[in-house]
Amino acid sequence: MSAEATKKVSKPKKAAKSRAPAKKKPALECEICGYRVIVDQTCGCVEEHTLICCGQPMDKI
Repeated sequence: MSAEATKKVSKPKKAAKSRAPAKKKPALECEICGYRVIVDQTCGCVEEHTLICCGQPMDKI
């Protein structure tokens, strides 16, 4: 047998798929209790809506 006949043939490696960077979703947090809300979809209204928790508006984080 020749040396070439005993060599193992390696398969070409697959290129790693690069993922698109995750989009940051807007989030709100209550300063008093720490409750957090993540906004999945915006409503498209011109005016900004205020979410109330523990009697105070939630802050953007």
